[in-house]
Amino acid sequence: MSGIVLSASVRQNLLSLQSTADLLATTQSRLSTGKSVNSALDNPTNFFTAQSLDNRASDINNLLDGIANGVQVLQAANTGITSLQKLIDSAKSIANQALQTTVGYSTKSNVSTTISGATAADLRGTTSYASNTALSSVLYSGAAGGTTAATGTTTLGATQGTFSNAVAVNAADGTTAVTGTMTLIGTTAATKIGTAPADGDTLTVNGKTITFRAGSAPAAAAVPSGSGVSGNLVTDGSGNTTVYLGTAAAPTATVNDVLTAIDLASGVQTSTITNGAATIGAASGATPSSMAAGIVTLKSSAGADVSVTGKADLLKAFGLTTATGGGNATATATRTTSSTSLGALITDGSTLNVDDKVITFKNAPVPGSANAPAIPTGFGVSGNVLTDGNGNSTVYLQTGNVSDVLNAIDLATGVQTATIAANGAATLAAASGQIASSINASGQLKLSTGINADLSITGTGNALNALGLAGNTGTASAFSAARTSGIGGISGKTLTFTSFNGGTAVDVTFGDGTNGTVKTLDQLNSKLQANNLSATIDANGLLTISTTNDYASSTIGSSAAGGAIGGTLTSSLTFSTASTPVQDVVAQTSRANLVNQYNNILQQIDSTAQDSSFNGVNLLNGDQLKLVFDETAKSSLSITGVTYNSKGLGLAALTSGVDFIDNAATNKVLTNLNAASSTLRSEASALGSNLTIVQVRQDFNKNLINVLQTGSSNLTLADTNVEAANSQALSTRQSIAVSALSLANQSQQSVLQLLR
Repeated sequence: MSGIVLSASVRQNLLSLQSTADLLATTQSRLSTGKSVNSALDNPTNFFTAQSLDNRASDINNLLDGIANGVQVLQAANTGITSLQKLIDSAKSIANQALQTTVGYSTKSNVSTTISGATAADLRGTTSYASNTALSSVLYSGAAGGTTAATGTTTLGATQGTFSNAVAVNAADGTTAVTGTMTLIGTTAATKIGTAPADGDTLTVNGKTITFRAGSAPAAAAVPSGSGVSGNLVTDGSGNTTVYLGTAAAPTATVNDVLTAIDLASGVQTSTITNGAATIGAASGATPSSMAAGIVTLKSSAGADVSVTGKADLLKAFGLTTATGGGNATATATRTTSSTSLGALITDGSTLNVDDKVITFKNAPVPGSANAPAIPTGFGVSGNVLTDGNGNSTVYLQTGNVSDVLNAIDLATGVQTATIAANGAATLAAASGQIASSINASGQLKLSTGINADLSITGTGNALNALGLAGNTGTASAFSAARTSGIGGISGKTLTFTSFNGGTAVDVTFGDGTNGTVKTLDQLNSKLQANNLSATIDANGLLTISTTNDYASSTIGSSAAGGAIGGTLTSSLTFSTASTPVQDVVAQTSRANLVNQYNNILQQIDSTAQDSSFNGVNLLNGDQLKLVFDETAKSSLSITGVTYNSKGLGLAALTSGVDFIDNAATNKVLTNLNAASSTLRSEASALGSNLTIVQVRQDFNKNLINVLQTGSSNLTLADTNVEAANSQALSTRQSIAVSALSLANQSQQSVLQLLR
């Protein structure tokens, strides 16, 4: 071909066309590959840099699969822990059910002793009481000067009071003196009093009523039940009397009848009623009222002053007032004290309330005495005291004395007792170990409180004041004195228990509950609680100390459990030998079933831990997971697995008859379960932390691959817009070059044509 000669223009056009073809081929290659650098010839620096970036991105991308697998391994382990936690919770539920099940023993180990009189409020036992003595204010007799001390024989009653009108009272004719035999009504002025009472008129004497009635007194068979007739009088036996006047033509009632009626009301005279007939007689030592030569001698009883109230004209007719008219007037006869009576007299109807028993002071003769009512059935009389035998008494003022009051008080407090005979006689005697109350040389009542209750005396009327029981000022409304109390039987004694089942050894000193001593059952239980023991007491004082439910299977004082009893209390009280606990078959069967359920849970824990694997790696079965995060293996994470089967969690299979037999055994299982639960939570936290690290690194690697690939692309990728424009331009250029070459060839051929 060397013989072929091309012209310069053809050669030039051929070279241009060849260059354009090369450029066009390069542009088309860039458009087809999308890269501007397809080989080291294109751009060695960019080509090899991009290749390095792509290689690193590829290496990191290869690590992502391992990281993803690691994430699944961690999630599988976390899923396993979640399931294990639920199984642990189920096991806890079984253990708690055992705690709530009936205690596995019908009788727990206990020791007991009886403390006489002990109660839950005071374990010290029966408190002993001794009678105390209380003194009243000084009692004085009625002797002149008012400074003579009273004695036991000083009477409660006084000298009868007398009302005497020194002016003779004439009869209606104005000249005849009134006598006791004069009638109250009639037609003859010389034989009747000046002012006659009308039918229905009344006199009031010491609260009793005397009623005047026209006509004759009824026969004994016709009087009201409980009343009695005597002459012209009908009396109810209590001082209320009806005086029957008769008629004007045949008058019956006399002045003496009115005076007798007054005496019945005042207690100077008394009546004994039998089958409607009343027998009237003067009270012991009393002088009845009388009327002689126009002078009335009105007598009070020894037990009360007398007060007579009625129409002034009627009282004037008896010489009891100088007042006149239809209005009321009052005549009184006041007693006088003496060296034999109290200086302060007790009023009729006053009472003393002694330890809820009632002593009543009455102005009347003593039942059973001369001209006095009979002794009521069920009652007895001793001296001047009528008693019901139960501490309630009546002291009769007319003849009673200070000793009678002291006896009545003693009967109320129980210091003395009364034995009542069939005839109504009461025999008093001091109760065992008691000293009867007395009056000392200074005139003070020396009252024994007795042992039944603290002494408490209140009263009505003037009894408290008259007996010196109202205090120094005489204004106190009550008199009281406390018994002497002893201390319970075990006060100061000590009871000890050595440590029982790991509890705190106990030293219990019985006392008043202060300074660390124990008085009540609650205080004792507070002491025993720390040593796993508890106490109860029954109504008979039986103190029982037993194990708590937590240690129902243990025996007090055994070598295995401890709790030996000792102390000074054991020298005065005998404790029973510690009993062994008695199993409750039904309860133990129920607990054995719970043991089986618990063991089934442990088997599920083992299988769950074994199945918590992914792709052959089990972090709950001791496997290790190593994850590489970069292409040089310099960045990695090693996760060491754990063995979380039942043994790895510290849980062991339970044995029927040993575990769950009481609350203490159950609580031990619960303690292990709580520890296992805490272990799982801790591991779950660690796995969560590691999973977070792996996921963060996984996301980092993904983003890094993108960065590397983007950097590589930036170095090698072509700009398709530019390359497309270049391709179009080169195509045009190629077309022009072909046309130029054609023109060059035509020109050369024309020259050749000329040469022909």
